[in-house]
Amino acid sequence: MSKLPRISGRECIRALQKAGFSIKRQQGSHVILRKNIPFTQLVVPEHKALDRGTLRAIIRQSGLSVNEFIQLL
Repeated sequence: MSKLPRISGRECIRALQKAGFSIKRQQGSHVILRKNIPFTQLVVPEHKALDRGTLRAIIRQSGLSVNEFIQLL
């Protein structure tokens, strides 16, 4: 398993958009992303640095592997 980099919420959102997610709405500092096929909805906090556990949970919910996600960065 690859080591996760320290990235911001905005960088995470950009990588997920490359994977086919689109921004649905924003509530405070939390951005809700959505993908229709297969239906998946994620919440990404728009912070300066995401905790590694939070980032790993977002990657797991997106259906990507860690290596696939790192390539999208």
